[in-house]
Amino acid sequence: MTSTHTPFPAEDHDLLMSVKELKTWVEDTARAKSESASLAMSKAEEQRQKLIEQLKSTDPIDEKRIKAFLVRLKDAASKGEKEVMVARFPNELCTDHGRAINQAEEGWPETLIGQPRVAYEIWKEHLQPLGYHMKALIVDWPHGLPGDIGLYVSWES
Repeated sequence: MTSTHTPFPAEDHDLLMSVKELKTWVEDTARAKSESASLAMSKAEEQRQKLIEQLKSTDPIDEKRIKAFLVRLKDAASKGEKEVMVARFPNELCTDHGRAINQAEEGWPETLIGQPRVAYEIWKEHLQPLGYHMKALIVDWPHGLPGDIGLYVSWES
């Protein structure tokens, strides 16, 4: 006995596709996702390059940012912490892309450029005489290579 009644509701008929149509739809969807991901990566890289250009500036750090840092330092100390991250920046702001920092070489500060160098100079002039220490570390390793660098101020030997 043949039924003339279809098991698919009329409003869902556009969901029913042949295998060929389904494969084409999957390919189109994958292509659109890939293009979207590629566009997002391009935008992220563009923003990263803008950040690098901004951070290459050797303009003085404004008093508001310095005050905010000092408040953060006191807050961290009151919570029992022994250090705070002063800055995180791309390794392109080191003349050697972070090699000296990664190798813990004595002259690593000489590789800093732009705002990281300005932050280092502020520490050297104002905080080091008060007993504060500074260190730099590679804080991420994208694809196994040195990525961003963190500058830390600490108050314990």
